[in-house]
Amino acid sequence: MLSQEMLSLTILLCAFWSSSSALNNEDYDLMYLNFENEIESIVPATEETISCDCQREDTEWDKLFIMLENSQMKENMLLQSIDEILKVELQTLRAEMIEFVANFAGTCTTTIEKVTSRVLSQVDQTLMRKRDHVQESKTLHESEQRTILEELLQLTLNVSNRLTQLESVWQRTAKVETGFQQQDKSSYMGRGDNFTLNSLWEELQQTRAELKGSQKWAAQHLLPAGCETAILFPMRSKKIFGSVHPTADMTLQSFTACIWVKVTEVLDKTIVFSYGTKRNPYEIQFYLSHESAVLAVGSDQNKLIAPNTISPGHWAHFCGTWSSDNGTISLWANGELVATTSEIAEAHIIPDGGILQLGQEKNGCCVGGGFDETLAFSGKLTGFNIWNRVLSNEEITARPRAEDSCNIRGNVVGWGVTEILPHGGAQYVS
Repeated sequence: MLSQEMLSLTILLCAFWSSSSALNNEDYDLMYLNFENEIESIVPATEETISCDCQREDTEWDKLFIMLENSQMKENMLLQSIDEILKVELQTLRAEMIEFVANFAGTCTTTIEKVTSRVLSQVDQTLMRKRDHVQESKTLHESEQRTILEELLQLTLNVSNRLTQLESVWQRTAKVETGFQQQDKSSYMGRGDNFTLNSLWEELQQTRAELKGSQKWAAQHLLPAGCETAILFPMRSKKIFGSVHPTADMTLQSFTACIWVKVTEVLDKTIVFSYGTKRNPYEIQFYLSHESAVLAVGSDQNKLIAPNTISPGHWAHFCGTWSSDNGTISLWANGELVATTSEIAEAHIIPDGGILQLGQEKNGCCVGGGFDETLAFSGKLTGFNIWNRVLSNEEITARPRAEDSCNIRGNVVGWGVTEILPHGGAQYVS
């Protein structure tokens, strides 16, 4: 009996010692589970065991993972909230934009139509002003021409009246001579003839002065016969010139060049027209020097000079011819041969691909390059033509006297057909 009590006491002490060891051990959870397993097979769980708080305390790593999970969850919730807010805002903005377009589309269309209408109106007004200006210029030109014709007609009538008066005076003189044949001639000469001759002389002087004035006025204001337009070079400038663009081949073994010239002032070298290439800028040059006309071919040294052929302020017609066969070169002024020679640029061939210009010398790389103001032309030019042959003497002589001199065109350059562009202030006038 005593031994059984001792055995029970021993078992109770062992159980108590085991429980104390489990409480002090770090692996409490493991021991608790193992203990539960042992008890579960022997003793059923009591109410006190179930209600006991046997969970272990969270470690630092557990807390960190829990915090990360919470942070990720909050981030997802925040992103979801932002997404929902943005969707709502975008839908609101879309609705507002649709409303704005619906409200103001008509206004914008109306504004654009008004601006377009205003621009078109301004363009129409500008065109109307230009047309009115052209019409006024045309009317003024026609009025000037009508005035010129009326003055010429009046001058013709005056000349006719004066010729009629002269004829009547001569008739009276003849009658006087017939009636007084028997009178003393010396006495008659002292009385009647002196009066008659003096009257005739005064009439002739007055008629001559009027004719000179009319010719001078016509020379200053009218173009040559048959020429409707001319190129005006208003001043001497390195920027003012005319560029000629022939479509025909400029490879020439002979040529004839004709032009009407009305120069304002002539210096040592005033260029009328020139043709040159990059290699040789002096292939063809026609220029004025004081009172002389000069034609150069192939070089500035190969030239022909025609003195006393220039009269500033008056129209003059010039033609220059050249042939490479024997180097024959000639200059014509107003239909008359004024100079000729031979052995000038003999056997030379003028090449194609150069630059042809009016009023300036070709001495640069391109059109308008390297111009010299002292060489520039000032005045008017018209009727510029070039043929690839030497015209006959009869053709050249009849050229300035023809009623349609500007309508006789060359086969290399034809006035009114070949493109001639004025630059830097040069302009076409009529």
